[in-house]
Amino acid sequence: MLTKPKPNSKFSILFTFLLLLSFLIFVARSSDVAVEAGSEEELDDLEQLLAVDEQLQEERPEQQSEAETVSKAQRIVVELNGDNTKRLIDGNEYVMVLGYAPWCARSAELMPRFAEAATDLKEIGSSVLMAKIDGERYSKVASQLEIKGFPTLLLFVNGTSQSYTGGFSSEEIVIWVQKKTGASTIKLDTVDEASGFLKKHHTFILGLFEKSEDSSGHDEFVKAASLDNEIQFVETSSIDVAKLLFPNLKTNNVFVGLVKTEAEKYTSYDGPCQAEKIVEFLNSNKFPLVTKLTESNTVRVYSSPVKLQVMVFSKTDDFESLAQPLEDIARKFKSKLMLIYIDISNENLAMPFLTLFGIEDAKKTVVAAFDNNLNSKYLLESDPSPSNIEEFCFGLAHGTVSAYYKSQPIPDNQNASVVAVVGRTFDEVVLRSSENVLLEVHTPWCINCEALSKQVEKLSQHFKGFENLVFARIDASANEHPKLTVDDYPTILLYKTGEKENPLKLSTKSSAKDMAVLINKELKWKDQSGKDEL
Repeated sequence: MLTKPKPNSKFSILFTFLLLLSFLIFVARSSDVAVEAGSEEELDDLEQLLAVDEQLQEERPEQQSEAETVSKAQRIVVELNGDNTKRLIDGNEYVMVLGYAPWCARSAELMPRFAEAATDLKEIGSSVLMAKIDGERYSKVASQLEIKGFPTLLLFVNGTSQSYTGGFSSEEIVIWVQKKTGASTIKLDTVDEASGFLKKHHTFILGLFEKSEDSSGHDEFVKAASLDNEIQFVETSSIDVAKLLFPNLKTNNVFVGLVKTEAEKYTSYDGPCQAEKIVEFLNSNKFPLVTKLTESNTVRVYSSPVKLQVMVFSKTDDFESLAQPLEDIARKFKSKLMLIYIDISNENLAMPFLTLFGIEDAKKTVVAAFDNNLNSKYLLESDPSPSNIEEFCFGLAHGTVSAYYKSQPIPDNQNASVVAVVGRTFDEVVLRSSENVLLEVHTPWCINCEALSKQVEKLSQHFKGFENLVFARIDASANEHPKLTVDDYPTILLYKTGEKENPLKLSTKSSAKDMAVLINKELKWKDQSGKDEL
């Protein structure tokens, strides 16, 4: 139950309101302020406002609502506009800018995390100025900052920008900014410091060095920290601190280990204390055993150095029974492949992948894989049981699983003048056939494909009865084959007997008559003037 404010708190509330009103008036008139003094005065006002927030919180902590906490965090972020952007960026060594649009859903998700990161950075004494700009309202200024989409995060160092490459939680933003603007590692000397650290950080890599900077491998650890922009590096010379952060610690000597919040919480590094090797260890272990794909981590997942990625598309309820077996499988193939879970009901995430396999209407669990090094894809076509998934992963890790190429069902081509080819029949009908094959490659969304299909129909009638010539077509949107590589649609390919590996590409701009002449020439037939006119 809320208590009544103290008598003197009424004055504090009134003072806060007047100060807030003054701040708003100040922002509205900021274009009239001298450039030299503008930046300092804005920041002074901001500091005063935050000081009042802190005073009020001390006076009435029981009334500090979550909304007020968020509001305070958001006020730490300076709002850029057409008048103050240049002087704030030029007048501060470090400025982190969030470009957003009011209608952008991802901007709306990111803004409170950005504000929370700003609060955390202020608390640890960071000198970076956190700012945001409405890129739609101030489109000219946003364009000058090279904000081309929403949301966009940019760090300005002495006026020069660099793109943000970290994650999108508040913790990840803080880590990235700190590494770019301050020390690449955090030093913890006492157990109290370590306890406070654990309250805010859930994933980090620990380095224990008895004599800190004089210890063997310390420089390599710091170098590794500067090479990675995602994970917080922590160093200490205290055994007690190290054991609090890493309870499984088994040594008092130099030690490096990774801490995470999932099933595999503590992972020790047993390699040489070399920067590149530490980063390699980190890249192979920083993701959970089974990573759930979200809108915010897609970039990190796709850029993982583990390029063989096994994706399990499943409903939340169905995935629960697979979660533990998948973690066990992931342990067996760690560093060789990466297991990823995608909620099949999330169309924005699942559909782009399922479309690549031609199974957009999938309702049950699907297990597929991508080798991003080979640009190949694979599909588990048997029941997705734990044993079958493990066998599938074993085959992928050892290169014994055949790449998957999508195909429509085998069609009935009886009495068809133009034969329908699908992925599964491409070898038989086109490549291994003893006949010459003229193949039309089309897609349903192709504007010019329908007109060309009519020409092919005419050609098939014109050459009806000719031996060793088959007219065929394939829908490239629903069928694939490793020997069929087409860059544009429609495409006409003539596969001549004995030369099937090097088909002749015909111009799709030619008339049916010109194509007939070319076919006669290539197949060395005499012109059949008695045939139907084209």
